[in-house]
Amino acid sequence: MAVQKLFPVLFLQLALVFFLAGLTNAGGLQLGFYQGVCPDAELIVHQTLYRYISRDRTLAAPLLRMHFHDCFIRGCDGSVLLSSTKKNQAEKDAIPNQTLRGFNVIDAVKSALEKKCPGVVSCSDILALVARDAVLMIGGPRWDVPTGRRDGRVSIANEALFNLPSPFANITVLKQQFSATGLSVKDLAVLSGGHTIGIGHCTLISNRLYNFTGKGDTDPSLDPRYAAQLKKKCKPGNSNTVVEMDPGSFKSFDEDYYTIVAKRRGLFQSDSALLDDAETRDYVRFQSRTQGSSFAQDFADSMVKMGYIGVLTGKQGEIRKRCAVVN
Repeated sequence: MAVQKLFPVLFLQLALVFFLAGLTNAGGLQLGFYQGVCPDAELIVHQTLYRYISRDRTLAAPLLRMHFHDCFIRGCDGSVLLSSTKKNQAEKDAIPNQTLRGFNVIDAVKSALEKKCPGVVSCSDILALVARDAVLMIGGPRWDVPTGRRDGRVSIANEALFNLPSPFANITVLKQQFSATGLSVKDLAVLSGGHTIGIGHCTLISNRLYNFTGKGDTDPSLDPRYAAQLKKKCKPGNSNTVVEMDPGSFKSFDEDYYTIVAKRRGLFQSDSALLDDAETRDYVRFQSRTQGSSFAQDFADSMVKMGYIGVLTGKQGEIRKRCAVVN
């Protein structure tokens, strides 16, 4: 009789275990994926990255951007890391990716992992972990990164050229591009907040300043006083100068971005575009008004969500020995 009573209890407990396992393994990824095969993997990533970020905090922005650019093309499969060959121009050489930097950091992390656990940790997982830790190291939120991604074998420059969200994009295009990857309008508003760190090149805002409609005019959505400041830094034809995305705190991950955008001082057209949609505008104004009361948690949630885009798991893809070349 006791055994008969015990059986339903055990059944329910097992059912709960399998249910929870299913939640952590959604999409083929899971927390602590490397625990059994390379238990120090995340520690190695963190320690190696810290050696770089502690010397140069400006590396955090391009490393975060690299993860974005990877996930939006073919999913989070490390394809942005592959180098071009004689027969193929890779994503890395597409115009939007030519300003990416930090590939040496990813290579250093991969090298450290290969010494400890050869052939185990994927380059795509390294990108996800590095993006998380880079944000954390400059004052941003921490989030749990489900791992288990495998690396893709295909990288095509034209896919990055035409499919990456552009700094020139309007709100309609941005919403379409985010929707195509399974991300929501809120995710668009939240992930745009990544522009709280980093820099932009004058070439990307030249039209906004000097020839917005082809008549030698300035973008009317840009605050005139801010436009005047930018013109002092970005002279016509200037292709080398850079400006801060978040003036005054571009090396720190904070909520200032939304205050800037709300004041019509977003650097790119894609930043200003957030004011052209009711949902994104409300989010910008809310974060600006409340000093980013929910931004840290929102950003963490959206980064986890983005990290699931188009992942390769199981026997798909491969674990690259070197991140720049397929095995």
